Amino acid sequence: MNILAIGDVVGSIGCKFLREKLPALKKTKGIDFVIANGENSADGNGITPSSAEFLFSSGVDVITAGNHTFRRRESYPLFDSSPFLIRPANFPDGTTPGKGWTIYDFGRTQAAVINLMGTMYLESLDDPYATIDRILKEIDTKIIILDFHAEATAEKIAMAYYLDGRISAMFGTHTHVQTADERIFKNGTGFITDVGMTGVIESVLGVKPELAIEKFKTKMPVRFDLATGECKMDCIIFEVDEKTGRTKSVERMEIL
Repeated sequence: MNILAIGDVVGSIGCKFLREKLPALKKTKGIDFVIANGENSADGNGITPSSAEFLFSSGVDVITAGNHTFRRRESYPLFDSSPFLIRPANFPDGTTPGKGWTIYDFGRTQAAVINLMGTMYLESLDDPYATIDRILKEIDTKIIILDFHAEATAEKIAMAYYLDGRISAMFGTHTHVQTADERIFKNGTGFITDVGMTGVIESVLGVKPELAIEKFKTKMPVRFDLATGECKMDCIIFEVDEKTGRTKSVERMEIL
């Protein structure tokens, strides 16, 4: 099974670029399953029902999120009602909408997708290690993919070592910068520290560069308007053995 993971989709321009490029990529690479991080898919940050629907209708099967999950209140009911829009599982259950993992049924097999958030330099959520241990006890499927939304590279790599052989693949999100460390761990777990971003190339993580510079220079609040221009879609393909759940190959890509 070929599983495509797409880096943080930024704004409507990123959503439109994904829609433009995804169908051909799925065809040429024989993609069976698509996961995209959509926590920044709405203009002005967060995710909205319309941006989520746009991604689903563009060919994304499961949307994951992160620290901006609940930035837009209009999305709260969707997190409760949509089975394939998930938020980090280590948000407190019972006080936050939605759930942190899902099962996608292909008929011949199933795949689990889990979303977690790191706690270094981000909000102090529940322990991601205890959370993933609990979830894995509840899942009975060979193919398990994790989106670990975290700031620190060390935290992501440590989690991958911890889960090697227990999940099929893990891809990091949040930094919007694609790393060149894709690999398969010795027990069969595919990995990349950060898959990157889908959005405007000439930008600071999708934002107009002059606004980011102003923020750093003045230390004053700045409205972060999204950049416009040529886009890219950062992504990675995990080829996973359906019988063993192990990753057989990893291909990192930047689609222009």
